[in-house]
Amino acid sequence: MMQDSIGIPACFSSAEKLSDDHGAVTRSGQSVYMSVYRTKVADHCRLITITWCKNLLLHGLSVSVEGPEGEAQYTCKVELKPWYFWRKQGSKRFIVDGKAVNIFWDLKAAKFNGETEPTSEYYVAVVCDEEVVLLLGDLKNEAYRRTGCRPALIDPILVSKKEHIFGKKKFSTRAKFHEKGRWHEISIECKNRGSSGDSVSGLQPEMEIKIDGHLVIHVKHLQWKFRVLV
Repeated sequence: MMQDSIGIPACFSSAEKLSDDHGAVTRSGQSVYMSVYRTKVADHCRLITITWCKNLLLHGLSVSVEGPEGEAQYTCKVELKPWYFWRKQGSKRFIVDGKAVNIFWDLKAAKFNGETEPTSEYYVAVVCDEEVVLLLGDLKNEAYRRTGCRPALIDPILVSKKEHIFGKKKFSTRAKFHEKGRWHEISIECKNRGSSGDSVSGLQPEMEIKIDGHLVIHVKHLQWKFRVLV
């Protein structure tokens, strides 16, 4: 796996290191979206980690497949460069336990709408044994035509999702609290509220976390560099 070096976004480091080093991500001023799926790859159930990152210069995509016994990872890393000659469509192959695993992506018309992960007009596909074992994005028909492979018989399971947001006062997402549960709307908002205390500006920073529109956490007197994991 590639190691950190100057000029390489934190999301291009190993997924394991990224999940354990929140400080490095914070210092880099990046927003990061990481989702982990479990599915059958090369005759074994393995974890596939999809990581998107965004900073002031570029977007990044990293696809990692768990190796033998959960140890080494095989990783495909893509920089979404803004220059017109950058090819926003491609593929990469690596060998996992003697079997070929192919990553296909098409981000030519991907719409991000200010988010770290694309919202529409894209696909990212992982293929093994002539089956699409993981497919993300709304261009599913295009993905099947491009790969020439059929859908896998086993549906991937979303194991976890992590998001690190930089430079936003309000953030919204959807999540399930257990596999068979329904989707919930989660919003996190930081705001300044008038205060008669000893604050120099007369404002006190605070944070509200709501689930399905209901306030569940209210943090008053928010301190500088406060971090929360949801």
